[in-house]
Amino acid sequence: MLTDKEVKHIAGLARIQLTESEQDKFKKDLSSILGYIDTLKKVDTESVEPLYQVTGLENAVRPDEPRNSFPMNEKLNELLIGQAPMKEEKFVKVKSVLKK
Repeated sequence: MLTDKEVKHIAGLARIQLTESEQDKFKKDLSSILGYIDTLKKVDTESVEPLYQVTGLENAVRPDEPRNSFPMNEKLNELLIGQAPMKEEKFVKVKSVLKK
């Protein structure tokens, strides 16, 4: 069974605040999950081949080719760029995400 200190530590790592009743609930629930994992660890899997996926599909992606669903023209470009909160010429302008 997890301790109150461990539950508070986990909540801190997850950056969530828990009430006393939530701490009790999570203490019970997390302890149950960890107990189930301990049970699974006891299962002998030495002769079991690893299973990486179950569908049998391999490289199931479409080719990266234009579909021309919306042929781009000047009017469509103006409509799309016109919806952006900030723009510069024909481009959408965004705030910097990197620190200088």
